[in-house]
Amino acid sequence: MSSRVVVSKFAEKQLNRLPVNIQESLQYWADSVEWLGIREVRKYKGYHDEPLKGLRDGQRSIRLNRSYRAIYIEAADGIEILVIEVNKHEY
Repeated sequence: MSSRVVVSKFAEKQLNRLPVNIQESLQYWADSVEWLGIREVRKYKGYHDEPLKGLRDGQRSIRLNRSYRAIYIEAADGIEILVIEVNKHEY
């Protein structure tokens, strides 16, 4: 079952200030999700798709590269994926 990926206005503003390769990575992930579905794309180890904890409980993150990640939430039916933030991850 495929999903629809929507990027929030906030995440879109963040993306516009980031390098093109980060924008392309997110677009590639979104295309993969829309084509294969989120359940299938989560199996790809390169994205390090993981649930978040604490204040971000209910949200998930993927790695776009070693430094950047995207935070998203999934609708209960799994049909819509909302990217809410793209940021530089602090290790």
